[in-house]
Amino acid sequence: MMAGARRGVISPLRDFLASEAAGGVVLIAAAALAMVAANLSATAHGYHELLHLKTGPVLSGALGPMTLHLWINDGLMAVFFLVVGLEIKRELLDGRLSSWDRRRLPAIAAAAGMAMPALVYLLVTRGEPGLGRGWAIPAATDIAFAIGVLALLGSRAPPALRLFLATVAIVDDMGAVAIIALFYTAGISLPALAAAAVVFVAMLVAGRMGVRSLIFYLIGFVALWYCVLLSGVHATIAGVLAAMAVPIRSTTPHTHDSPLHRLEHRLHPWVAFAIVPLFGFANAGVSLGGLGAGALIAPLPLGVAAGLFVGKQLGIFGSIWASVRLGIARRPGDASWLQIYGLAMLCGIGFTMSLFIGGLAFADDAEVDAVKLGVLIGSILSALGGFALLRIAHDREA
Repeated sequence: MMAGARRGVISPLRDFLASEAAGGVVLIAAAALAMVAANLSATAHGYHELLHLKTGPVLSGALGPMTLHLWINDGLMAVFFLVVGLEIKRELLDGRLSSWDRRRLPAIAAAAGMAMPALVYLLVTRGEPGLGRGWAIPAATDIAFAIGVLALLGSRAPPALRLFLATVAIVDDMGAVAIIALFYTAGISLPALAAAAVVFVAMLVAGRMGVRSLIFYLIGFVALWYCVLLSGVHATIAGVLAAMAVPIRSTTPHTHDSPLHRLEHRLHPWVAFAIVPLFGFANAGVSLGGLGAGALIAPLPLGVAAGLFVGKQLGIFGSIWASVRLGIARRPGDASWLQIYGLAMLCGIGFTMSLFIGGLAFADDAEVDAVKLGVLIGSILSALGGFALLRIAHDREA
């Protein structure tokens, strides 16, 4: 009985990290495929034509006819944010963030890891008109991509580091959701926003009344998504709001049968292995033809890349070091400082959320491509640097 309970405690975390790691590898492959498709003369035109294929219908006058790209970014990514919201709620109420002692260091690291990249970006792009609105692009960490890189290290990456990375990324996601809602919202339609509020309250009341049907909450999610789409707030925020309404019951170590746990368990594989890779394929393809050194060091891509590669590691490592020195927290899992620095560098992999925010910040195709270039450079440098440091740190201790 004790052994079974112990497996119950460990297996949810192992399942989460394993699926994120495998999903991260699939995401890397999808992004690489997008780059190939966008740069081969035989496929480049077809790649862009496919993404902008008009499928209809017109759901919002502001968006016009729905295209494959819109369905992925505004539709499927709402499901991604639903799972993000479910993970956040579970961790806050029944997981690794359920007490202030557990939240303290991840919250400090995530906050500094969002503020410093934004500051670096603004410093690099200062004086360039219109670029300031991209300040949040390097602020977020891609948990799937980062844990996918950790998975490539195998036993060289201590489980405590994977756990801490996942926790920081979840807190990071909270900040990214708040940024999107507060800073990347177009003109508001009050009637549509009021309708969204009615749907959301109805879902909350149903949860309080004991409704446990997943179908009810999924229908509510779709209705909420459509209302938010019409309101001018980015439609993906509906995913997080819907997640907040899905009931959770505090669990014993070996029971995870609340609606929230069941919904997260069923949706997570689809998000990890289909939705996020599709997003990566639809958004990572940037043509490199004709790009010279000048394009690589232009303010926009350089600001994004520097924010991810320099800002993230400075913010996260610096805040952890200061917290330990000041006695606010202990080093995660008693990891070495070199391992923590490698972990901080891995947090500079911004991919999914950075590309997503970049699409909200800029409408011009040339600027969006510049953002993609900066995200790819910053994320690749962070992945290679973090991987190398963690491997060196393991070999030193071996």
